[in-house]
Amino acid sequence: MAAPTISAAQAIGEYLQSPDDLMKIPAFRKKLEKEKASIDIRLKSGVKEQLGVTSESLRKLFSTRNNVQTIKDEMVTIDRTCTDPQNVVSTFDQISRVSMVHRNFEQTEEMINNLSEMKSRLNGIEAMLSADQEDLLGPAPNLLPIHLQLTQLENFRNETMHQAKKASAESRNKLTRRFERLSAVIDAFDEYIMELSRNILPLARAGHPEVIVKIVKIAELEGKEDEKAIAIRLVKKAAKLDAASKFKSMQANARVLKHYRSKVMKTISDTIKAKFDAAYLRNERNPIAFLENLGWVYQDLIAVERDVVACFPQDWDIYSHFVREYHKALNSSIQRLVASDPEASILLTLHAWLKEYKDSMKELGIPPELLEPPLLGGNEQSLINDYLKLIVKKLDEWSTNLMKTEVNDFTSRAEPPELDADGQYGMQGAVILFQMVNQQVDAAMESGQGMILARVVSEMNRVMRSVQDQWTRLIDAEYKKTTERPEETPGGLVEYVIALANDQIKSADYAEALAARLEPLVSEKYRVQINERLNDAIDGYLDVAKKCTQTLIDIIFNDLRPATKQLFQGPWYDGAITQIIETMRDYMSDYQTYLNASLLDLLVEDLLDAFLVVYLTALANTQKLRMPAAVERIKDDVSEAFKFFSAMKPSKELEPYFEVVELTLSLLEASKSLAFLSFWSFAKVHGPNLAFVESLMKARGDLDRSSVNEVMDSIKRKVKEENLTDPPEPTIMKKIMIEGTFSRLLRTAK
Repeated sequence: MAAPTISAAQAIGEYLQSPDDLMKIPAFRKKLEKEKASIDIRLKSGVKEQLGVTSESLRKLFSTRNNVQTIKDEMVTIDRTCTDPQNVVSTFDQISRVSMVHRNFEQTEEMINNLSEMKSRLNGIEAMLSADQEDLLGPAPNLLPIHLQLTQLENFRNETMHQAKKASAESRNKLTRRFERLSAVIDAFDEYIMELSRNILPLARAGHPEVIVKIVKIAELEGKEDEKAIAIRLVKKAAKLDAASKFKSMQANARVLKHYRSKVMKTISDTIKAKFDAAYLRNERNPIAFLENLGWVYQDLIAVERDVVACFPQDWDIYSHFVREYHKALNSSIQRLVASDPEASILLTLHAWLKEYKDSMKELGIPPELLEPPLLGGNEQSLINDYLKLIVKKLDEWSTNLMKTEVNDFTSRAEPPELDADGQYGMQGAVILFQMVNQQVDAAMESGQGMILARVVSEMNRVMRSVQDQWTRLIDAEYKKTTERPEETPGGLVEYVIALANDQIKSADYAEALAARLEPLVSEKYRVQINERLNDAIDGYLDVAKKCTQTLIDIIFNDLRPATKQLFQGPWYDGAITQIIETMRDYMSDYQTYLNASLLDLLVEDLLDAFLVVYLTALANTQKLRMPAAVERIKDDVSEAFKFFSAMKPSKELEPYFEVVELTLSLLEASKSLAFLSFWSFAKVHGPNLAFVESLMKARGDLDRSSVNEVMDSIKRKVKEENLTDPPEPTIMKKIMIEGTFSRLLRTAK
């Protein structure tokens, strides 16, 4: 932290704090003068020292500049001497010409000897090359000798052709023809080297790593020669023409660049890609087999690390190259597989395999940076999305085709429904649909992911609900056509509605079995979601089954409409109920034979409920009842109906249903003075229902208007006093529709 700045006034103030301090001013002045003198001395000494250092630096700088200029002058002198040796040696020109003639003689002799020996040498090289090529995975003992001799011959060819640039075209063509065989052998050797490079890993597995070392040695030697040639060409390009002409080695070097190292690496890459392509083509129609058989990838990489890496110099980084190329080729194959529009199960298998691949590469200790780019761009989740889209598409297609057939059979009704093993009507929809459902669920389970299974089940629920909605609308449409235009509608609706109802119960059983199968296989998180979706589907199937049974009841009462209109009318007193009972018996005979037993029980209950509603509604809306004949007729009706329903349901279970009729009879039988007591018994169970009670009272032929008014006044008064209300749970009386006076007149007029 910087010290605080003190002004001159503050410094003086510290010494002159009282009048007596004025006597100290001379002493204080002397002190300050001494301090100033000391500071001035130190400053002068520092400045002198810095000036000395600066002067010495300037002196050295000037000396260096002089030395540089001297060197430059000497270099110019040397260059001038080298450029024109005649300035030093007067006979240099003659010496130079004699030297050139001697060198030309030697080169000519060497060229003639090489041309003469080339044929025999090529014969030997071809024999060695042929012997090595016969065993591609053998020890290749002649590889280095072949390379040495070919290198010597190739250098001879290059130098000869370079020197022949100034010769005539005919001479150059003759030389080219002389070297054609050599060029062919060189090409054959290059191809052999590349073929060996394609088999780096097989050579290592065959126990011949020395061949790999030879390949690397040749590539290294050729690489160095390539570097020299490139350096010379760069110098020739950068230097002046006359300066470059002084370097005879430049003129002699007409080397063809080999680039062996890059070619070997590229060949390895191409071989790996070809290996993956071949594996894919072998199983192109069975992608799952392709994925399952990819274990050789890991085996190859292990073999490369164990047997191949030691054969290459470290700067080749051969292991990383193999890993990258295997990963790259695998990624191409995977993308090719995905682009082939595979089945949904294959997408799930691929998703699981990608996860296994990551784990396996991690176990092999392969750095993540060598596995770039990630397979499928790291977007494995897109496989799940594609899988679900495919599932949605397939399910929609399957369900659409299935419903097209089922709806056509249901609406045309050209043939009766099929009978199952229990002799009940049925349809194929449930079996076929749940075969598809179970196939997709099994495929989703193989992924081992609860999320995938839950989403598949959700899509199943959507399809099931869609099918259920179609059936509900179709039932309504077909029933409406049957009732409104029976002459234009094919028969057999009852049989097909029974078959559909049975099919829905079967589907609900299948869905319940599926839920039980899946429940122990998933975590709590997805178990709740799956159960909710399947339970919703089960409820939907039961709703359609309920719709079917209600339609069967509606068909019965549609046929009974003429008969039910006569209830409590003139013909009724002669026993019209018999026709109603017999009609229901005829229908129930078919229902009992062909309808599922659990549905039959529900149908009997609903039929009984519907019968009582129709009967009590007709009673409540009748104009007049002949008393007491009407009471006796009602008792007979109840007895006959009870007998009919007791054949399908135990009597003890029927009694609560018919209790409402008994209570209604009590209201009809009661005298004017005791009518309230009968009403009280009725109201305690079903609530006041004043409109119904008043209709009954008005219909009684034994009560005049004043008596009816008197009875109703007492009843209404008591209801008000006791605050009578409807029961918490609605009873059958809620379904009884009381017509207004105008509606009754219209119905009577008809």
